[in-house]
Amino acid sequence: MKGKDIPAVSWLKFMGKANLILKNPLPFHAENFEKLGDIFRVQTGFGNPLVFSRNAEFAEYALQKNHRNFEKSPIQTRDMAKYLGYGLLTATGEHWRKQRKLIQPAFHKKQIAGLLYTVNSAILIELDRIKPNKTIDVFPVFNDLAFQTVVKSLFSSAVGQKEINRLQYITEAAQRMLVRELRQPFKRWWFKYGGSIKKHMDLVEEAREILRKLVRERKENLVGAGDLLDMLLEARYEDGTAMSEKQLIDEILIFFTAGHETTSNALTFTAELLARHPEIQEKIVSETKDAKAKTGDLMELIAYCTYTKQVLEEAMRLYPPVYFIDRINLEKDEFNGFRIHKNSNLLFSIYEIHRDANYWKNPQKFDPSRFAEGAKHTSHYYPFGAGPRKCIGNNFAMYEMILAISELVSRYKISTNKLEIEITPLITLKPKNAILRFEERS
Repeated sequence: MKGKDIPAVSWLKFMGKANLILKNPLPFHAENFEKLGDIFRVQTGFGNPLVFSRNAEFAEYALQKNHRNFEKSPIQTRDMAKYLGYGLLTATGEHWRKQRKLIQPAFHKKQIAGLLYTVNSAILIELDRIKPNKTIDVFPVFNDLAFQTVVKSLFSSAVGQKEINRLQYITEAAQRMLVRELRQPFKRWWFKYGGSIKKHMDLVEEAREILRKLVRERKENLVGAGDLLDMLLEARYEDGTAMSEKQLIDEILIFFTAGHETTSNALTFTAELLARHPEIQEKIVSETKDAKAKTGDLMELIAYCTYTKQVLEEAMRLYPPVYFIDRINLEKDEFNGFRIHKNSNLLFSIYEIHRDANYWKNPQKFDPSRFAEGAKHTSHYYPFGAGPRKCIGNNFAMYEMILAISELVSRYKISTNKLEIEITPLITLKPKNAILRFEERS
């Protein structure tokens, strides 16, 4: 095989920084990108090494141009699937293609339009929780908001707050356990035999039982609710059969995780950036006022809020909720002269790509205008992934976030005394200590 070896970080160096990597791997990534270039590898155990890249062209090659040779890595198809089952996020191969084709129509713009009033109602209820003229950590508000919108979109009013709270707790607990497993692979035997994994698997089974009850109640009720659950129950494969109950619950667990977590993160980071840019808040207020004067239709309102959309896109550039994308190559490959051995574990750092001066002018600056009409960033902008496996719910998420931010900023002036925006990189890029002040607008 032609080409040269990818620069390596020694196992000893990795182990020496293991505790720091557990808390936040981004400084470790940045340090080695600066020393070794846009691609490096780390031997973390006895298996294939991890290959890290911040090269946007390599990401485009793997996700789009040669995507057939690059499948999801065991991080999702094995480790994450252990907790979430085999749904769109974790499935691979023919199973993924079959599920994608089945579920895609449920996320068509026309179908989402029918859910917008349910989504907006959940948003308004959660924003009412913000007490004006007080300083709060806003992440719990957005976390609850995003989870409520997913639950209400799936189940309408068929699920109680007690069940919602429990499902939310289990979803977040399972993710924290998964992060510990991924970042401390040398402790996996301890997690297994010490009981931590079993404890969290038991929690996941509790969540599955809650969902089984909701699904069976819906099947027994002959009156449809017009929500996502109805769409999923009515969906049929090419042979005319419906999803099995187990597969349906796998997909719902995926929606909970992928649908609420990334949205709550993006909304929080957007609010934090807006708190530091009052002039951008005023532009959103003006745009929202004009849009509401033109229409009462939510889909049309969203279409009018073009600047608000740019603000969200720029916030997700600086703080991408999905801050890395993983792949494994099925056959040996080569890129930019480097040998990519078969079954290499590849991690593309979206966080680094989105802040690379090779792709962005003044990359550290919060500048929504870079996403103005006509600006093209598709080859180095991946907030929802890219290629055939691009997030199926990207439109749903954007509509929800536009409604939430336009309403939030119309109600409140947002400010903060903090200089830095803090982060907690887990499976997704989460905010930390998002302490903001909200003052009612007159």
